[in-house]
Amino acid sequence: MTKAERTRQFIIETTAPIFNSKGYEGTSISDITSATKLTKGSVYGNFKDKNELAAAAFDYNLQKIRSGITDRSLGLKDPGEQLLVYVNFYAEVFEKVVFAGGCPILNTATDCDDSNPLLYQRVRSALIEWHEHVESVVTYGMKKSFFKPETNADEFADNFLSLIEGGVLLSKTLNNKKHLMSNLNLIRKMIKEMTT
Repeated sequence: MTKAERTRQFIIETTAPIFNSKGYEGTSISDITSATKLTKGSVYGNFKDKNELAAAAFDYNLQKIRSGITDRSLGLKDPGEQLLVYVNFYAEVFEKVVFAGGCPILNTATDCDDSNPLLYQRVRSALIEWHEHVESVVTYGMKKSFFKPETNADEFADNFLSLIEGGVLLSKTLNNKKHLMSNLNLIRKMIKEMTT
C-alpha cells in the first residue's frame, strides 16, 4: 500500500464513525479535519469532495458489518443456520453498533434519501443485495427440502430485513434492547415454522 493509499484509508477509517453518528449533513469539514488532524487541502487531495468521502465511509461501515456476518457464516451448510447468523450477530453486537452511531444502512437511508443521490444509491444497493441474499438462502433451503415448499422467499426476506432494521431503530431510539430482541425472536420463530 502506497503512502497515498494509507492516508486515504486513514481518513476513511477515522471519519466513518463520525459520518455514521452525525450523518452527511451534520458532519462538517472541521469535524473531518479535527478528527484526522489533516488540513482541508490534505483531505480533499485524497477525495474529490465530501460526497466521495461520505460514500467511502459508508462502504467502510457497511463492510465491517458484512465481515462480521461472513466470518460467522463460514462453513455453514444448513440454510436455517445461515439465517440465524444474522439474528445472532445483531443480538451480540447491538451495543457496539449503537456505540458506533447505529446501523449505517438505517442511518444513511434516513439521512440522505432526498438530499444525496450518491449515498442514497449506495444504501439502496446494500438493501437490495441483502434482500437478494436472504431470498436466495431461503430458495436454496426450499430446493434442498430444509424449508417448506410453500414458503414465500421474497416475503420472508422483506419481513427479515424489516424486523432487523425496525428493531435496531426502536431499540436505539428508546434505549432498550428488548425491541430488537423481540423482533429477533420473531425471526427465529419464522425460521422454525418454515423448517420441514
